[in-house]
Amino acid sequence: MTFWKKNMARHSKSIPGRGVRVADQIQKDLSELIAFELKDPRVGMITLSEVQLTPDYAHAKVFFTTLKDDPEAIAQTLQGLQKAAGFLRNELGKRLHIHTLPQLHFVHDTSTARGMELSALIDKANATRAKDADEQ
Repeated sequence: MTFWKKNMARHSKSIPGRGVRVADQIQKDLSELIAFELKDPRVGMITLSEVQLTPDYAHAKVFFTTLKDDPEAIAQTLQGLQKAAGFLRNELGKRLHIHTLPQLHFVHDTSTARGMELSALIDKANATRAKDADEQ
């Protein structure tokens, strides 16, 4: 009985690590598929920043960033990715050998743009602070 419990405990701890590895592999494979095999003109140069998998691998949320951050380009890219989701899932199935192949859900990642905005605000605040210090 203790052997079974010991092995179960070790196995249950390794499952989250496996999910991370599968998500990383999906991100790598999707990046290659989008760059080299996707022919949709709406999808230009994008970067896949993260893939989040549900514990049962049924759904994958794929976060992407674009070179142009204007809303029209983002909408076109998202539309192209959603249209190509079935093709990408099929091609992913040829590369990955897992029991459940996840449905792909694409989401524009705004964290980079928000980080740049915050950085600019911090720089502006520091410049104002330095100017105030010089005046005293």
